[in-house]
Amino acid sequence: LTGLIEVPMGIPLATIIEDVGGGVLGGKPFKAVQTGGPSGGCIPAQFIDLPVDYENLAEVGSIMGSGGMIVIDSESCMVDMARYFLTFTENESCGKCVPCRMGTQHLLRILTDITRGKGTLEQIETLRKIGDTMKSASLCGLGQTAANPVLTTLRYFEDEYRAHIEDQKCPAGACRALIVFSIDPVRCTGCGACLRACPVEAISGEKKQPHLINQDRCIQCGSCRQVCKFEAVLVD
Repeated sequence: LTGLIEVPMGIPLATIIEDVGGGVLGGKPFKAVQTGGPSGGCIPAQFIDLPVDYENLAEVGSIMGSGGMIVIDSESCMVDMARYFLTFTENESCGKCVPCRMGTQHLLRILTDITRGKGTLEQIETLRKIGDTMKSASLCGLGQTAANPVLTTLRYFEDEYRAHIEDQKCPAGACRALIVFSIDPVRCTGCGACLRACPVEAISGEKKQPHLINQDRCIQCGSCRQVCKFEAVLVD
């Protein structure tokens, strides 16, 4: 769901997200908001009342940038969000200066490894060092701000990074390599919605009877979870 709004400088994030925007889509818990375009930082829910202006956004690690905002709910992985934004800035780098050209490549490689369960704890500090170097040594605004999504997610959501690395788990249930879907036999009504939505026919079950997921065939796409109205699809 997208839209364009015009609001006065200094308006609280809460007013934009809840009053103007109507809240998080689907009524899911609000987790964070990313401002300023791909190079903006991710601002956690604790700053929901933050006035939106240049100084306040900079204080929490973000920017005004293009004026864009992406509202993030509880089912979104902050590590994967950082990786997503880096795919854009890495591609946009002109390559003239080493901090940006190599920095975006290394950040993206490390973030990809972490979302696939191949990260190490040492890489957390490496991400910070690369990000800080890019901010101080890049020649243009893209390189100076490209690490913002990484630095802010590390600042506010380091626990998610550690869960990916230490526990081999994605707390949000978003990184395919680190999740397993199952069906709660108590909640499942056997409506068949998940069975019909599965693109690889990994779900079986009789009508009005609890369904099962064949883990050997499941590709962790999440289609079953999206269509289930009874919250019977679990993510481990």
